Amino acid sequence: LRNPLADPYILGISSGSALGAIIGIVSGAGSFYLGIPLLAFCGALITVFLLFIVAGGAKGALTDNTLLLIGVVINAFFSAAILFFLSIVDSLELHSITFWLMGDLSRASLSEIGVAAFCLIVGFILLYGQARKLNLIVQGEETALHLGVDLERTKPWLLVLTSLIISVVVSLAGIIGFIGIIVPHMMRLIFGSDHRLLLPTSALFGASFLVLADTVARVILTPAELPVGVITALCGAPYFVFLLKRKGL
Repeated sequence: LRNPLADPYILGISSGSALGAIIGIVSGAGSFYLGIPLLAFCGALITVFLLFIVAGGAKGALTDNTLLLIGVVINAFFSAAILFFLSIVDSLELHSITFWLMGDLSRASLSEIGVAAFCLIVGFILLYGQARKLNLIVQGEETALHLGVDLERTKPWLLVLTSLIISVVVSLAGIIGFIGIIVPHMMRLIFGSDHRLLLPTSALFGASFLVLADTVARVILTPAELPVGVITALCGAPYFVFLLKRKGL
């Protein structure tokens, strides 16, 4: 999206995935194997479908600004739907949903983690294969076009691919914010903007940061446990302000 402050949640994909998972929790789909992750995955797919339906209403409408604006609207709609479910569920389901929405790494089973790991590895390999095109797109769309990048195919493919990766993560761990802002920017400052290096380092350091945040969340108020999203938000919010100041916004 060529927006330094845009993270994976800006298009509403995580909210769509979260809404699908909440529907699964409320409907009792959690009693079925992969019930909640599959519904969360479907929620993300529906979000991507809506993005393309709305943005594709006119030829050439799939621009960065169009996607960002549509994402804000979709995110607001799904957030309202999530609040609706929070207002009608009982106290037990409310606690479960609230904890999940703030990030929870303890609920996924080993079999679910195995399926997710396979999907993420395949997704990362496919995404890494687009590293050269990503480097060109960052330089500007006109430059990318002149150097042979088919933007009409490449941008939708990248959007779908990253959306599916996000949906897999959110379906198991809930919404864990700010990692998509903190880690890539730190890696870009350290290693530069070459996606052939930026993608693997962001993946490795992002995973390491999440493990560290989860460890802090588990021990800081022992025997109670905080949602991991609380820790990432406490770290990410000041960093977001730093980015705003750095970009002069």
